[in-house]
Amino acid sequence: MTKADIARAVYERHGGLSSREAARLVDTFFQLLRERLIKGEKVQITGFGTFLVKTRRERRGRNPKTGDIIAIRSRKSIFFRSSPQVEAAAAVSSEAAV
Repeated sequence: MTKADIARAVYERHGGLSSREAARLVDTFFQLLRERLIKGEKVQITGFGTFLVKTRRERRGRNPKTGDIIAIRSRKSIFFRSSPQVEAAAAVSSEAAV
C-alpha cells in the first residue's frame, strides 16, 4: 500500500473531502509523524501501534569481504510495536489464509 492508496481510501470513505484534500491530510499526518520521530519522541496510535526511536549501542562487527573486525558506531533506529488488536487481527487473517 502506498501513500497515494491511503489518500484514495480516505477520499472514498470520507464524503466531505476532495481527493486533493485527502492527499494533503495524509501528507500532513506523515509529516507530523516524521517530525516527532526526528525529535526522538514516541508516537502512540491507539488501536494500531507505537513508533519508538531507540539508540543502538556501539558494537563489534566483521567485514564480510575481508574478515576484519570493525567497530559499528551507535545509531538511532525507528522501531514499530503493533497493538494487541493489530496482532490479533493479523493472526486471524493468517489462519484464514492457511
